[in-house]
Amino acid sequence: MAKEIQKKVLDLEEVTVRFAGDSGDGIQLTGSQFSDTTAFVGNDLNTLPDYPAEIRAPAGTLYGVSGFQLHFSSVDIHTPGDTPDVLVAMNPAALKINLKDLKSGGIIIANQDSFDPKNLKLAGFDSNPLEDDSLNGFKVFSVRITSLTTEALKDTPLSNKEITRSKNFFALGLMYWLFNRPLDPTLSWINTKFKKQPDIADANTKALKAGYYFGEQTEIFTARYSVKPAELPAGTYKNISGNEATAIGFVAASQLCGLPLFLGSYPITPASDILHFLSAYKNFGVKTFQAEDEIAGIASAIGAAFGGSLAITTTSGPGLALKTEATGLAVMTELPIVIVDVQRGGPSTGLPTKTEQADLLQAMYGRNGEAPVVVLAASTPSDCFFMAIEASKIALKYMLPVILLTDGYIANGSEPWRIPHVDELPRFEKSYYNNPEDFQPYRRDENLARPWAVPGTPGLEHRIGGLEKANISGNVSYDPDNHDFMCRLRAEKVAKVVNDIPDIVVDGPEKGELLVMGWGGTRGSITEAVTKARKAGLIVSQIHLKYLNPMPKNLGEVLSNFNKILIPELNLGQLATLIRKEFLRDVIQLNKLKGLPFKSAEIQNKISEILGGNNGK
Repeated sequence: MAKEIQKKVLDLEEVTVRFAGDSGDGIQLTGSQFSDTTAFVGNDLNTLPDYPAEIRAPAGTLYGVSGFQLHFSSVDIHTPGDTPDVLVAMNPAALKINLKDLKSGGIIIANQDSFDPKNLKLAGFDSNPLEDDSLNGFKVFSVRITSLTTEALKDTPLSNKEITRSKNFFALGLMYWLFNRPLDPTLSWINTKFKKQPDIADANTKALKAGYYFGEQTEIFTARYSVKPAELPAGTYKNISGNEATAIGFVAASQLCGLPLFLGSYPITPASDILHFLSAYKNFGVKTFQAEDEIAGIASAIGAAFGGSLAITTTSGPGLALKTEATGLAVMTELPIVIVDVQRGGPSTGLPTKTEQADLLQAMYGRNGEAPVVVLAASTPSDCFFMAIEASKIALKYMLPVILLTDGYIANGSEPWRIPHVDELPRFEKSYYNNPEDFQPYRRDENLARPWAVPGTPGLEHRIGGLEKANISGNVSYDPDNHDFMCRLRAEKVAKVVNDIPDIVVDGPEKGELLVMGWGGTRGSITEAVTKARKAGLIVSQIHLKYLNPMPKNLGEVLSNFNKILIPELNLGQLATLIRKEFLRDVIQLNKLKGLPFKSAEIQNKISEILGGNNGK
């Protein structure tokens, strides 16, 4: 009979955990399951998946390391955490890459079996860090994860290779024990996922439980940890990624406006998941078309818009460049489409699996001729849901293209999302024009929107295309004065969208020394940095832009109330350029181009530097 070992339980307010290993070690799956279970028990959380662009880099190499970071807490949080408290390293390369980020005194759980001469050499270690003194500043737990998994599954009919693949579930079970997480959500997921592969389901179940009970019985762990549920607003919650939230947002928009949803898209990292998610909503009338290239993707969306659908296309930076000409066609034909750009590191193919905010100027100006479009940006994974609806509403109301910017961090990251009740989402029905009497395809309403006359409506036949349109009639026109008038009219229509944009609201004093201004996925890092700066006694205010073209009416007034403006961006200063141009205000830039989101400490240090560290004292 096994001896019962008493373990003390330590209560923590927040924890940051990073799983790391080879791309083939199931790290993203492990992190996702830990995240879903953490959401199930009621913690607030924020995640950062980080994986290489290669589908399968050589095992054991530094550039093949995949990581998944999770920050969970009993209080409100906004980022995946600056530095991990716990690192689960499945091989030496994972330790080598991630050790620099681990907190001093942090916990390392290492798969001892993988620290053999071959893997140590591939990772660039001259000696075994688990045996020398190089990790003295950390709490190191060497666990034979592979061997223990093999032992637990010795009676299964699986091959040795298949058995070894289950080691991530052993590690996951151990982490569930260490942080007092239940097994049931993952056991349920295993049974559903591998319903048609009972041997695999049984192996993963046994590995998960073996890891959990190893933590219970081993003497190497003397304590486990507990993080209480967060006090979130009442409601039903779902752990959701930005890409999934974007997809569901468009489905909701389709229902709210009463139009069928069409997605024409070419797969591209990190936007492909939106296509995958939407393809599962056929029961809501959603049509998804996987095009042969980016140009066909947006061209099909334009055709769907002409035919009366809520039409969208999804892409990333390189794909947005390829969609440039057709975006101009949508501007000229004045058809409502939404273009989602999930930004990634560039230029060219760049860093396909890393995040960046460097497509803002491309979204603003990346078309030939005077071809203005509305530009919006989501700020968190759950905000992607609401901004998808907002982009759809604006596109339909004003009959124009809208670009919705997200980025790799918020697209792949996740957080708890309170599922809104349908009554919280106002309808914005858009009707087709159907009166053949005195019909003119470019006659406009009070919003300068032209009538939406779908093909097949008797008496509303008209021509569309990329050639300049005559005012009112829509006939092809080469008249110089008409071209000048139409270019100004299309720009005026985009400018009128400002009437639907809420005023920017300042978080903190409405006047002062420093305003921190951000856009898109930097919101969490900025919010956490500003909060910490205030706790340190500094007086600092914050605003965050989600409407980039046009910008809120009161933005100029807000900016004039502060002596200094700090703009952190994951680019070399694109919003800073726009602010200088539009408002003739100099700004302080904080720019980062490493394929990773800001750490809150990076922004907090800049705030302290600007304010001298004592403006609130």
